[in-house]
Amino acid sequence: QVQLVESGGGLVQVGGSLRLACAASGFSSNKYAVAWFRQVPGEERARVSCINAAGTSYYSDSVQGRFIISRDDAKKMVYLSMNSLKSEDTAVYYCAARTTLSFRQTCVSHGYNYWGQGTPVTVSS
Repeated sequence: QVQLVESGGGLVQVGGSLRLACAASGFSSNKYAVAWFRQVPGEERARVSCINAAGTSYYSDSVQGRFIISRDDAKKMVYLSMNSLKSEDTAVYYCAARTTLSFRQTCVSHGYNYWGQGTPVTVSS
């Protein structure tokens, strides 16, 4: 049974940094992609970053250059380091995962069928 558990959210000032963590368990191999989504009330959930099983990453334009996604397969962890935070980064952040057929399969796809419970991030000025 796959389980994703996020941690690391909280309150931070504009310009500050946070690191979110996603603990993944239950996968039978490391062939899975992980994405971070975020959602604010009244808006659709949006993907901000993802990483495939080979470690290739993707970032949305809104976070490119400020966020870094990484994975540690030995620890079954995926991290999202968020720097130079802006008030518009305030949201609930969700970790999501999907199994892939190969290590190199892109993470930029639909079909994320495993989700964590979310962790809130508030960036205050």
